[in-house]
Amino acid sequence: MAARLLRLRGWLRAAGPRPFSAQASPLQTEQHGTKRPEPSSAKSLTDIGTRRIFSSDHDIFRESARKFFQEEVLPFHAEWEENGQVSRELWEKAGQQGLLGVAIAEKHGGIGADILSSAVVWEEQMYVNCTGPGFSLHSDIVMPYIANYGSEEQVKCFIPEMVAGKCIGAIAMTEPGAGSDLQGIRTYAKKDGSDWILNGSKVFITNGWMSDVVIVVAVTNREARSPAHGISLFLVQNGTKGFIKGRKLKKIGLKAQDTAELFFEDVRLPASALLGEENKGFYYLMAELPQERLLIADMALASCEFMFEETRNYVKQRKAFGKTIAHLQTVQHKLAEMKTQICVGRAFMDNCLQLHADKRLDSSTASMAKYWSSDLQNSIATQCVQLHGGWGYMWEYPIAKAFVDARVQPIYGGTNEIMKELIARDIVSDK
Repeated sequence: MAARLLRLRGWLRAAGPRPFSAQASPLQTEQHGTKRPEPSSAKSLTDIGTRRIFSSDHDIFRESARKFFQEEVLPFHAEWEENGQVSRELWEKAGQQGLLGVAIAEKHGGIGADILSSAVVWEEQMYVNCTGPGFSLHSDIVMPYIANYGSEEQVKCFIPEMVAGKCIGAIAMTEPGAGSDLQGIRTYAKKDGSDWILNGSKVFITNGWMSDVVIVVAVTNREARSPAHGISLFLVQNGTKGFIKGRKLKKIGLKAQDTAELFFEDVRLPASALLGEENKGFYYLMAELPQERLLIADMALASCEFMFEETRNYVKQRKAFGKTIAHLQTVQHKLAEMKTQICVGRAFMDNCLQLHADKRLDSSTASMAKYWSSDLQNSIATQCVQLHGGWGYMWEYPIAKAFVDARVQPIYGGTNEIMKELIARDIVSDK
């Protein structure tokens, strides 16, 4: 495994001493001096070698990621949909391929690339229309909490194993009575000597069933002047006494992605299980949520790009009234509208990705990206199903799966209604 990661880091660095630099110009150019085409003028919205925020190094990485998802994920996804989870073997293969912990610093045991490289992995997963692997949550939501706020011991214990795909991560925020309102959580951890005793339950936890370590959000000070001042994060490992995994939840979409209920009944945790400082958990969550929302938004846009290309290919083959339906003006206009909407969305999304690479993406802008992109994803899904006609309603057609998978996007990661509240709050603020 170590040798594999060293080889990966080596070719990622082949073009120079500072690959994927956040300080690099956003107007990347190829070695022969020609500027990279934007998706609007490319042959396909998923072409490799497009978009100015990326470099030829990213293209090499994208080719590798695309091959992995096409060969190691797509052929087995239907089976995983039946099982309600992907295989553990897949996680280890992803680790061997260098697709986990991509943006985690080398000093912490990660791959050490930039967030744009992570975006390559997010997008390539959506380009095969396979939502089962919870790689993005594991790598770019869970791991940053440990890398940014964990002790040296915690980092050494979890990050290398997570990068290798041998330790699967989850984060438990949502409860039966608390979703987007994180200040409404009831899971409680009280001190008992130097230990903590954790009680409560969580629901809708991605990677929950397969998880080896879970970041649990819990109240630790019920007397705090506000709920935000009394929340902490804990690392709870699978097999800990009192940590019970409930049923895998049956969903209308994301059928291969394991989603579970988690229960904590008098779980005794050592002081070393506390992640970061006591009662600082809410602030850690607020600091990391923009990346989570950016991730959801970029995957939504990538799904739009996949659905458009899938539908374009379909209408060019499907015949009605003696010719392909792509010759019908109403279909052509619908395709024109969708491509324009997607390309406009992609321009904003790439701007957000570059801002985040430069560490300048704020919460309000990330909320805009999440709300806009996930709404667009559902609009594009509806239109693409319509263009498929009755076949679009058949499960064996990729567009049907993309349609049901899209529906949850405006809900998790903070509902789009909450996103509008956050955006509006910034607009009317006098600060």
